[in-house]
Amino acid sequence: MQVRTIGLDIAKMVFQVHGVGADGAVAIRKRLPRSQVRRFFEDLPPCLIGIEACATAHYWARELSALGHDVRLMPAHYVKPYVKRSKNDAADAEAICEAVERPNMRFVPIKAPETQALVLMHRMRTQLVGQRTAMLNGLRAGLAEFGIVATSGLGGANEVLRIAAAGDDRLPDVIHNTYAMIADAVRSIELRLSDLDREIAANVKVDDACRRLSTIPGIGSVTSSTIVALAGDVSRFSTGRDFAAWLGLTPRQNSSGGKARLGRITKAGDQTLRTLLVLGAFTIIRRARVEPAKASPWLLAILSRRPPLVAAVAWANKVARIIWAILTRGGTYRVPAPAC
Repeated sequence: MQVRTIGLDIAKMVFQVHGVGADGAVAIRKRLPRSQVRRFFEDLPPCLIGIEACATAHYWARELSALGHDVRLMPAHYVKPYVKRSKNDAADAEAICEAVERPNMRFVPIKAPETQALVLMHRMRTQLVGQRTAMLNGLRAGLAEFGIVATSGLGGANEVLRIAAAGDDRLPDVIHNTYAMIADAVRSIELRLSDLDREIAANVKVDDACRRLSTIPGIGSVTSSTIVALAGDVSRFSTGRDFAAWLGLTPRQNSSGGKARLGRITKAGDQTLRTLLVLGAFTIIRRARVEPAKASPWLLAILSRRPPLVAAVAWANKVARIIWAILTRGGTYRVPAPAC
């Protein structure tokens, strides 16, 4: 029987294959060690292969596509409803095989190796920022136990590092070496972050899409590079609102009987990208409070009636739609003309 569709449940060492023929009957159901996966698909005629978009999925999608197969990646939470009863590798592969044939299924674009490398670069940057924040918070909490309370922000962080490195009469001698070691680790991470930011900025200068996105207020080299790396081809979204919804910046719906009920934002999509857009929005809000004459009237109107966090999310939603328009239609950001 010729195989029409295959659901491939990938893992680190053992893969599960579930294939069906043209009549929908099960044609293949077997486990494969990693070393035999490529050889197995080399012997198969071209067919449709579904894979959950998880770790190493883009690598296998590229490898199997090179063999002539039609490979499609799907979000794991879209496949879950097709799992019958208990969850195991065989049930997952069967669910993937069924889900990939659905006409309304949404697929994840396969990333090229260069794009995947850029994604990993940003992932490592996020990890470094998290490590720095965790160590700084640990130092702040420890110093507070001895009555040393630093201010918030960059100035307070520098003060914490100075005290931790140089010591203080209020600190017991037994903790001096430990805190000095942590302060050195934080400074080392900051140097690595600076090097990484310079490398990202260099990549932005040679990328046309990144340069055009950097013209949007609140978007710098890191955010523009992250958008290009994580969002992929945004032309797959029919409108800017769909792109904002993919980022999790639109309200959650719980509507019924023709009555719309909107709640908090969904927070779906990539957390790193959504966080960068919201942080950039806070930059615009701080600037608007200092120079309201140069600020957007739309943003000032929201700030006058809603909390800053709500205004920041609203601005991030607006920026997401601008990003979609620039990437799909070309051009750069143009400052709106003042109302007459």
